[in-house]
Amino acid sequence: MSPDRRQISEFLRPDVVGRLANMDLRARLIVEGFIAGLHRSPYHGFSVEFAEYRQYNDGESVRDIDWKIYARTDRYYTKIFEDETNLKATLLLDRSASMDFGSGWGTKLDYGALLCAALAYLMIKQRDAVGLALFDEKINTIIPHRSIRRHLFFLLKELEGVSPGNTTEISSTLHEMAERIRRRGLIVLVSDLFDDPEKIMNGLKHFRHRGHEIVLFHVLDPKELSLDYDGEVTFVDMETGEKMRTQPWFVKAGYGRDVRTWLDLLEKGCKKNAIDYNRVTTDTPFDRALVSYLNKRRRMR
Repeated sequence: MSPDRRQISEFLRPDVVGRLANMDLRARLIVEGFIAGLHRSPYHGFSVEFAEYRQYNDGESVRDIDWKIYARTDRYYTKIFEDETNLKATLLLDRSASMDFGSGWGTKLDYGALLCAALAYLMIKQRDAVGLALFDEKINTIIPHRSIRRHLFFLLKELEGVSPGNTTEISSTLHEMAERIRRRGLIVLVSDLFDDPEKIMNGLKHFRHRGHEIVLFHVLDPKELSLDYDGEVTFVDMETGEKMRTQPWFVKAGYGRDVRTWLDLLEKGCKKNAIDYNRVTTDTPFDRALVSYLNKRRRMR
């Protein structure tokens, strides 16, 4: 952990939590679950939203009989409702070496951990089951889904202690997690996406094929977009150690074109596959970025 890293609990301030706690992060797709909560489920129960009628069977509770239908037909019918169940959300945080870059208050990994911490708090607050996976070239840590309050402590403890790992291998992680997570739910990927865009999209499409909803937070440092450096600079690949010394102005134009092409491929791929793509830079306060995103999501509903 870097000396400048701040405790995640410090960032879950009352003013931040107060702004997040009243927002419902509801999945747009129908999700499956078992406990009563805030999200629609394909299971039929006796809860909130009316689905259909069926004929009453002897021995069943009479409290769900529709007496108005009985008055018209002289037959007993009960109402079937769609249960409102909890969301099963999986937070996937990239801890590869490239995430350890930062030109401001902290690194991309710091920023991603804070986003995951705030989302975990929000989801458990509304009784959603949250799981966490940390990965670099492989999956390093998996914390299973739970929705109880004390589960938040374990999630925050893991996020506070997260440190940068090895090289990036996003696609294999996505495929493995898609096979592990059987029930439809919400997948939140937090990464700088420094990998082959085509392979990343194939991994994300694996989740979509299984009926999951995907939210992608593409975390970048502003200097990775602008290459705003003065004088002669030595650039070091944080995953391979390869070095290149140059004048930034000399490569800036070509670098900018390559970055725009890369971002365009990712954004178009996400749009085509109904993946919620959100680019965030580490110079934007994480709580402001998250509240802005949740407000946008609420308007979309």
